[in-house]
Formats: sequence, C-alpha cells, structure tokens
Amino acid sequence: MKPANLIIILSDQHNPRVLGCNGHPLVKTPNLDRLAARGTRFASAYTNCPICVPARASFATGRHVHQIRFWDNAIAYDGSIPSWGHRLMAQGHRVTSIGKLHYAGSDPARNGFHEEIETMHIAQGLGDLVSLIRDELIVRKGALKLGPEAGPGDSSYQRYDRSITEETCRWLAHEARKHRDKPWVLYVGFVCPHPPFIAPPEFFKLYRPESILMPDRYAQAERPRHPYLDGLRRGRPYDEGFTGPDMVRRAIAAYYGLVSFMDHNVGQVLDALENARLADSTRVIYGSDHGENLGTRGLWAKSTLFEESAGIPLIMAGPEVPEHRVVDTPVSLVDGFPTTLECVGAKPDAADAELPGTSLFSIANGAVLDRAVLSEYHASASICGSFMLRRGPYKYIHYVGYAPMLFDLQSDPYEHVDLAADPNHRNTLTDCEVELRRLLDPEAVDRLAHADQAAMVERVGGKDFILKRGAISYSPPPGVAPDLTSVESAGRA
Repeated sequence: MKPANLIIILSDQHNPRVLGCNGHPLVKTPNLDRLAARGTRFASAYTNCPICVPARASFATGRHVHQIRFWDNAIAYDGSIPSWGHRLMAQGHRVTSIGKLHYAGSDPARNGFHEEIETMHIAQGLGDLVSLIRDELIVRKGALKLGPEAGPGDSSYQRYDRSITEETCRWLAHEARKHRDKPWVLYVGFVCPHPPFIAPPEFFKLYRPESILMPDRYAQAERPRHPYLDGLRRGRPYDEGFTGPDMVRRAIAAYYGLVSFMDHNVGQVLDALENARLADSTRVIYGSDHGENLGTRGLWAKSTLFEESAGIPLIMAGPEVPEHRVVDTPVSLVDGFPTTLECVGAKPDAADAELPGTSLFSIANGAVLDRAVLSEYHASASICGSFMLRRGPYKYIHYVGYAPMLFDLQSDPYEHVDLAADPNHRNTLTDCEVELRRLLDPEAVDRLAHADQAAMVERVGGKDFILKRGAISYSPPPGVAPDLTSVESAGRA
C-alpha cells in the first residue's frame, strides 16, 4: 500500500448506534455518512475501556489496559510506554495533536507529538481522584445534574470544539504542506458529544423531543439486575435526577444535537482537507474513545460493557481503502497502532512484535482473524473488575466474583437475553472463560488495579483529601476551572 498522510479524528462518548450510516432513523450525520460511503465502516468496533483516560492510553500504545496500568481517569498516560507517535517521530514523520488527549499533562515529545495545540489533559494534573477509591462505593452527587441541565444552549465544550475545528482547518491550510518529506499524521480530538447534554440551539432544533422513543428497557421492571449494574446505578445516580419522560426525551434530543454538531465540525475538517488539495494523498480515520448508554437499561454515561457503551463508531476512508464496505469482523482501538504505522509506511519496531492489534487495512481487505476482542473496566463506581470478550457472534462479560453474562449478538443485537445460565450454552460460556484466562488472570488483574489505585490515593494525600475535594463532573477545556461536586460514601463496594 502506498504511504499516505493520515488524519485521525477521535470524538468523545459517541454511541455507535447514533449514526446515520448505521441505520439510525432520526440522527443526522451527513459528513460521517459521506466518509463511510467512500470508505470502510467497521460495524463491530470496540473501545478497550469504556472511560476516557484508559481508552486513550490503549489507543496510543496499542496495548490493553491491564498491560499498561492506566486504570482510570486519575492514572493517565505519561509517555512511559511508547506510542505510535513515538515510533513515527523516530522515523522522521511529522506528528501533530489538536484537541483532547486526556494524558497526564502537556509535554509533546514525552506524549509522542512534535506539537500539541489547544490540548486538554487531566484536570490540574490530578484528574478524577474519586475514581481511585475502590474499597467503598462513592456516590457522585454531580450526576444528578445530567437530566435537568440537558437541552439547548451554550457550553465550554461547544466553544472548545469550535476552536479545535478552527485550528485544524488552519493547520491543513498553512502547515500541512511544510511537511512533504514523509507522510504526516494529524490527530484531532473533539470532546462532543460528551456531557453536559447542552446542544447548540440550531442543532437541538433538528430533533423534536416528543418524537423520540424512550430508551430500550428503561422502565424499572425491565431493567436487568446484577450486583455490578446495581452498584453502578448507586454510585453514578444519573437517572435519579430525571423527573420524567419529557426530561429523558429532551436529554436524548440534546445528545443527538451534539452528535450532529460534532458531525458538522468533522465536515469542516474534511472540507479543509479538500480545499488544501490533500484529499488524494491523505487517509482519514474517525472513531470515538467509547460510547454512551443514553438511558438504555436506566443507565447513562459509560462504564458498562454493553454495546451502547463499549461499542464505538469506526470509519476509514482515503486512497486504497475499500469503498462502500461494511466489515463485521470485531476490531478495537488497539488496532489503531499498527494501522497508523502501515498508513504512513513506517517500519514496525521489534519491541512491538507482541502487540495485540492488527492493521485495519488488512481487516478492511478481508483478513480473517482468529482472535477475541477485549475490553475491561476498573474505574468509578465499579464494585469489581469487569472484562468483555467479543468473538464471532458471542459477547462474554466476566465480573470478578460475580455471575457472568453471555449474549448472542447475531440473534440478539440489543442484549435482551442473557444466556449465561442457559444449559444449552454451557459449552460456549466455558469456552469464553477459558479464552479470557488465556489472555489474562482476571482475579490477579483486579487485585493489581486495586493495589495501584490504593497506592495513588496515598500519594495524592489520602482518602479524606479526595472526598473533601469532590468529584470532577467533566474535565475542563484549557483555561477553564474544573467543576468539583460533592460525594458521599454508600458503604463497602
């Protein structure tokens, strides 16, 4: 494959179902649809962790969370493990970052970039310290604001994404052609459609709340019960802040509006690429760090391993990328590392021989993989480590110390029927657990995460300091102070 430039666009918290080219009946994403029409869409793509910081660390390093030990939103990527950016810089490729990275702090060379522009990292160099507390369940009172504040309006995140768009278009118009010796990589990190669910009025009005269906399995009697999910609902009580169906529909309409706003910004970047006459020599990858539950099963935000949260949209287009293709082979963010190197024609490093990822170019062209895709979660409001395997049609979710879940996504794409207790699927359940244990020891990984997090609690000043400081509702853009909200303990996890 001929080497080419690469633009990587990573949004934040984009539910893969909320995408026009994925068949959504309402949401308007004309620019992403256009990108998919001239390229390949990966219909079974996953994050390696359904929360921001670990997901982005996995994407950077091409390694799973348990391998790199950036567990949560307070233990962030610090450049200590080589990223694809480091590999490219060492071979003379220009690597630029614009927008959200969510690393430990701004240090371009350490982080794997020549320059960082308008970059968001963890707040105050500390991040969300409450995520570190795992020996008791901490209730985040700020979660109660999600529903009441949802609707049309302005936000710092909207202003930030507009600034990211402007800087990206400027870079393509004025800087890109300065780097012609070797293909360059431009990473663009948008923060929308991440909460708060406050959408620009012109995009909110695209959706009438009264026309929006209530979330799947939202009614109390329909919600699946499991100790892990019950703990998540207690620790992150988003749904308790909603006053009724009207507020739920308004929040979903605002989320749709944010998705369309983000799509509009993507369109401006694609137009700038065309205007700079670089489209014929540049490939584009669009993805997200994780999804959004969006009220399904009474859950909001991320942190679950269901499709809405662990699944991500993933689209690739440009020279020599198969067009009009939809690939069902499961892939994940760790596949980004080999993909990026192959795109620009960089040589693989011998130290990366054991990386779990496979180039998306190979998969787009029909490569058949005998592997399971892995995602895991060890952060806020989790009473235990949780692990997901996706292999073929089956999804297996392992909760350390609790009953597992098993779904056949081919016959049950919305995960209504848990097959884990079905004797007819006992062999499949056993095979999935054997495969998980071939990749890792879940109990040992759970212990390691807890130990690393407890050590970090002591390093930052102890549990009392963290509880008094409070929780960060949303990581602030550059120049904006963090919004810290109160927390309380709900007892042992």
